[in-house]
Amino acid sequence: MVKNHTRIGIVGTGYISRGFNLLLLQQTDFVVSRVLTRRDLNSCSEFPRQDLLTQSLNELIDHSDIIVECSGDSLHAAEVTEQAFAASLPVVTMNAEFHVTCGSYFVSKGLLTEAEGDQPGCLAALTEDAVTMGFKPLVYGNVKGFHNPDPSFEDMQFWSKKQGISLPMVTAATDGTKLQAEQVLVANGLNATIAQQGLLGYHSESLENDALRLADIAKQKDAPISDYIIHPSEKVRVFLVAEHDQQQQASLEYLKLGSGPFYTLSQNRVLCHLEILKTIKRVINLGTPLLNNSKLPTTSLCAIAKKDLSVGTRIAHGIGSFDVRGVAIKISDHPEHIPIGLLFDAVVSKPIEKGEVLSFNHVEINPSLALKAWLETKQQVLTINKLKCEKTSSQQSAKL
Repeated sequence: MVKNHTRIGIVGTGYISRGFNLLLLQQTDFVVSRVLTRRDLNSCSEFPRQDLLTQSLNELIDHSDIIVECSGDSLHAAEVTEQAFAASLPVVTMNAEFHVTCGSYFVSKGLLTEAEGDQPGCLAALTEDAVTMGFKPLVYGNVKGFHNPDPSFEDMQFWSKKQGISLPMVTAATDGTKLQAEQVLVANGLNATIAQQGLLGYHSESLENDALRLADIAKQKDAPISDYIIHPSEKVRVFLVAEHDQQQQASLEYLKLGSGPFYTLSQNRVLCHLEILKTIKRVINLGTPLLNNSKLPTTSLCAIAKKDLSVGTRIAHGIGSFDVRGVAIKISDHPEHIPIGLLFDAVVSKPIEKGEVLSFNHVEINPSLALKAWLETKQQVLTINKLKCEKTSSQQSAKL
């Protein structure tokens, strides 16, 4: 840290970065040192801090005490994180897609955390509070108002311009890729599982009723689950369903949480860039992450074809594209799947049918640090799974 303020280096110049830069103009203990962009600097006239823009990652690192990564690009985030850790800088992200693509590789190499402000970070903070109060989570829930798995280009272009958000971001939010990425991160980071490929995603008329349905499923699986509901008029943004000590039943009913045995805790706000500073203060004061993808994830975000893809088709970017969408899967069920976050300038080498999970046999992708990171993480996960299966088999044989 430098004198009386912390220097924050920001990666990206999109919606999150713009809003966070404006917020930090009001701060005295925190200052923006540099903002890294890959755009032509002359094209950034709408950005509020043009004097801080740089295209040099080294310059960003050299002038920062902490890095905030919000580029939305998994490959770029991997490169930034590697250099930040080489300089012993912590990295705070608003980039669930990066975490579920290759973030596990970096967990043991430095302090890496997703921030409050989006659903995963807000769920992690809500969970931390709930556990402190003695609750035992069963369901980590996300609430969305709309889902269209295959939106048209024209509709997405309209909403992109109306909301001032990039076309890929709007598309990923609409087709469910962003939602699925968020819940994969939550599952891995909070030691939960998923009920099925693609999650359950109830179309709901009652949050309370469907939250309890999800809790029943979690009890059947004997493990917490990460999932979501679609409810167009629901104000809740994230929720937990949890159990508590039976001796607290009367008190919890008095406190208007119902008669149990499942209790729903919720949060109505997810305030994006306005909440990032809370996580930065946590990192500075406690030196602990709020949420990351864990060293050994069990779930991943695969790419599912939105349409038939012929040999030679070029997928410019997977997340937010009109060729594929992201879906939560268990790694053990599809060990050869290709995480959607790795699809940049990828070329289809084998015909893919609509609805099919893309694998490394289907697509040629360019080498990258993110690819290396994923392959290393996957190998560790599969090795651990194999050892567990062998141990279980050995124990069962011993009982016979």
